Amino acid sequence: MQTTWATETRSRFPAVVGTGQAYMDNAGGSQVLDVVIDSIKDYLSSTNVQLGASYVVGNKSNQLFATGLLASAKFINADPGEVVLGSASTQLLHNLSSALKFPAGSEIIVSATDHETNIAPWLRLAENQGHTIKFWNPSPAHEWTLQLSDLEPLLSPKTVLVAFTNCSNITGTIHDVKSYTKFIREKYPDILVAIDGVAFTPHRPIDVKALGVDFFVFSWYKVYGPHISLLYAAPRTQKFITPLSHFFNPKDTLFDKLNLAGGNYELTASLPHLVEFLTPHTWEEIKRQEEVLSKTFIDWVLSRPDTTLYGTKETSSEKRVPVLSFSVKGWGSKDLVEAVEKEDSRYGIRWGHFYAKRLIDSFGLEKPDEGIVRVSLLFYNTVEEVEGLIKVFEKILGSK
Repeated sequence: MQTTWATETRSRFPAVVGTGQAYMDNAGGSQVLDVVIDSIKDYLSSTNVQLGASYVVGNKSNQLFATGLLASAKFINADPGEVVLGSASTQLLHNLSSALKFPAGSEIIVSATDHETNIAPWLRLAENQGHTIKFWNPSPAHEWTLQLSDLEPLLSPKTVLVAFTNCSNITGTIHDVKSYTKFIREKYPDILVAIDGVAFTPHRPIDVKALGVDFFVFSWYKVYGPHISLLYAAPRTQKFITPLSHFFNPKDTLFDKLNLAGGNYELTASLPHLVEFLTPHTWEEIKRQEEVLSKTFIDWVLSRPDTTLYGTKETSSEKRVPVLSFSVKGWGSKDLVEAVEKEDSRYGIRWGHFYAKRLIDSFGLEKPDEGIVRVSLLFYNTVEEVEGLIKVFEKILGSK
């Protein structure tokens, strides 16, 4: 059943309650919390000046930005000097890869489960610096999740970096980042671990120190906030990072090194309001609601012999998030989504590879260019919306 908290909190998202649209493409971007919207409007209305000035409004703007940066670091249990904000996770990782310098002949391991955000920057770095790339492939026998038994043979004394996702933006399956990182460190303590947390962070709290990772990236615009992203780098990585900033600028922190005057002022200033909303209680309620949503949809998918779910069949919030991807025998994903839109335009779902094309290509789809159908949910979605979408699918697909 729909949780009471989720029903009440849903009203704090103006787009969700005010448009009649059932937003089910949330892995591409969430709707925005009311106080975040208000904060952005207030900043642009009264404090929209260039940072660094000493006059009254300038001082206020400086403080709002600094408070936003502090809140963003606190959100993942990092120090302010360990984070940098940017326009998107893809941009931040490309900036990072441009700044990193590894010893000649190093090896980098990337995961074919990942969004291309956490693959392409490392491929470019390897090509530019003459390093070797190894692919850690997901296991179809384990529902396309990453297995440590497949990683172990790839590790060597030359490995400098292992990059993988906290949670696939296709399968919704959660990888145990803490235990995976511990496994890597027990083999080779100096290996750096880079985590794409974009698909995971809207659903669960993050503590980068507890995870033990070296790099962590996510996008606030998928966590109920504005179109801005965050990159964390552990202190031990600093010796590998060469500054991208102007020669006369400070170079002590990650922000100093990688901020290219791209930190959006009004969006950064809105982050404390969002962090204040995402309390431990909120996260627990999010988990409860999402488990209900996952079970409702997965039970339907598994009831149909013509439908294939990609990712774990478990509905527990400990094992997955409600990013639900599937294909139907005899149907192209594009055709099916367009049929849903024609039948009932309220339901906003998507088809495609969602920038995880390497993973999609391993599925053996009938129409690989169309990818899969993805229904990606957040706590503000209702059970009634999910059941309504299922009814539309049933009408289109007919009997089992």
